Amino acid sequence: MLSFLVRHSLIFMFVVAILGFLFPSASQAAFPFLPVVLFTLMTLTLLGMKQHELIQRLRQKQVWGYALLHSIGFMLLAGFIGWLLSFDQDLLLAVVAVAATGSLFATPAIVRALGFDSLQAMAMTIATTLLLPVSIFITLILYQDDNVDLDLVSYFLRLVVFIFGPMLFSFMVHRFAPEEVLSRFLIRISPYTILLVFAFPFGLIGSFRVLFDTNFELALLYFLIATALCFLFSLISYCVYRKQGPAMALTAAITSGNRNVLLTYSIAGALLGPSFLPLAGALQIPTYLLPALTRWISKALLK
Repeated sequence: MLSFLVRHSLIFMFVVAILGFLFPSASQAAFPFLPVVLFTLMTLTLLGMKQHELIQRLRQKQVWGYALLHSIGFMLLAGFIGWLLSFDQDLLLAVVAVAATGSLFATPAIVRALGFDSLQAMAMTIATTLLLPVSIFITLILYQDDNVDLDLVSYFLRLVVFIFGPMLFSFMVHRFAPEEVLSRFLIRISPYTILLVFAFPFGLIGSFRVLFDTNFELALLYFLIATALCFLFSLISYCVYRKQGPAMALTAAITSGNRNVLLTYSIAGALLGPSFLPLAGALQIPTYLLPALTRWISKALLK
């Protein structure tokens, strides 16, 4: 059963998002546990990477150039589009916060399932995650309601726990644990990490379902905005990296479309305003549909 889930994981991620929408009570019940799942997934993903090779990738200018496009570039674009379309302050804050968000830590697994370079995707994911403290801080300063104070102490404590904590733990384990023992452990545990990924679309979409039940027209607007953001970011990244070959272009497209909105919420919380969680929930359907579409596109391009 587990091997079947792993083999068809790209499809099941989308199916789980739909199940979360159909069963909102279960989705909302799962939501409080997602930060723990996020921390565990980030730690296990980092443990599974070859530290030396990963650091070498992180030294490449190309990786940080991508991270700037993923965060700052798309923040400026989202802010301009929101201003052009006269979004209200809460929705504008949510849209720019999504654009500031780093890539999902599940992205390397998705990229690996498509047969591309997962280590490159991991380097790009970490770079965007390391830029998140700066990008989300800028977002909060520029777009947050003046009546809400930014608690810097709480903000930086969450940064330490959810970003630097897993990175430091992974580094220490690789430094002191015997590689043979660590490798055996990772081989046994790695198939189960896909089950952790399923928790995100299932638990996050509940907030969108609540909006859907109370205000259908607004929910439809949020869904259209979320879908447009996901595919616009992916399309732009694909076009920017197209000259480097289809594999790199599609990797950039997936990494851009996959947004770790739970990490952003775990760091900034209610400071992101009331529109963020419904928009993040609406984002789950296009986010987890994108890899399945990318697999189909990649087969067509690589023929």
